Amino acid sequence: MFFLFIGASDVCKIPGISAAGANPAVIPFTAAADADVLYYGRPRVVDAVPVDPEGHPTPALITRAAWEMARFPFIVVRCGSYLPPACPHVDLKCDPGGDPSLVSAVPNAREVFDAACELGRSMGGMKEPYVIGESVPGGTTTALMVLRSLGVEGMVSSAGPLNPINLKETIWQKGCSRCGGGFGAFRDDPLKAVREMGDPMQAAVAGFVFGLPRDARVVLAGGTQMLAVLAVLRAMGWDGKVVVATTKYVAQDRSCAFLEMASSLGAEPYAAPLDFSRSPHKGLADYEKGYVKEGVGAGGAFWYARELGVSVEKLCGKVEEIYSLMMGFSG
Repeated sequence: MFFLFIGASDVCKIPGISAAGANPAVIPFTAAADADVLYYGRPRVVDAVPVDPEGHPTPALITRAAWEMARFPFIVVRCGSYLPPACPHVDLKCDPGGDPSLVSAVPNAREVFDAACELGRSMGGMKEPYVIGESVPGGTTTALMVLRSLGVEGMVSSAGPLNPINLKETIWQKGCSRCGGGFGAFRDDPLKAVREMGDPMQAAVAGFVFGLPRDARVVLAGGTQMLAVLAVLRAMGWDGKVVVATTKYVAQDRSCAFLEMASSLGAEPYAAPLDFSRSPHKGLADYEKGYVKEGVGAGGAFWYARELGVSVEKLCGKVEEIYSLMMGFSG
């Protein structure tokens, strides 16, 4: 079973942070449009496929391609996205996250966690594995804030070839000054880390996993954003086995420490071997140059499809096909 949790953080409104929309006016549509791409094969809340400022397409195309090839069941869970998707979804009824440099990011983190925990309990009898992805513009920054607050060393990734590390450091310092935080300051109160520094997706996915049977087969489908979720779970005493599945683009990103952090958190890493180096479409070929990298559970959906017997070649070919259809290409 695949789950896509869609949320938001006001961090994405800070100029230079998020590559999830070609302009700031588009960002509120991004997570909902990603969910629609997975469900319908195209967005319905907006007329255009989500792209970054350079025109590279959402990784939702990869997730959709994996679903088209493997037909695994999936559910969309709304946890604070600015707008609801047009597709059927479960709504946890929480607000978008605030900018942690200015305010407590998720004031009701405990309530979000508890609601998602109940959802997890209700899903305990579903067919395993539980593959859980996310779409949260600006989410690598809130991931950094939570990881550091819990005492986890390492830099997070980004959705572009140039990781805005200095800007992320500034937001971190402002957040610490606002709430009295610091490296490891909230390691004994992980939900406080989310409340002050994180985003609602982190509380929701952590709660959902916590509610599943402890021996459930769990795959966190994402890069450093899902490592932040795992850090919350570990700090809460969750000791389950877990795969953190991302793409090779995150695992090979020299600006981040995905593999090192995964090891320190006791996770089995998986890096989907996507290859668009020969793609005729610049939007996909540029993935090989460090654009986009991950999102919408792309790496985990790829893992899931491979688990169900779909070849790498067929998956990459399906992504090309879907991209051509969505972007209006003839071949």
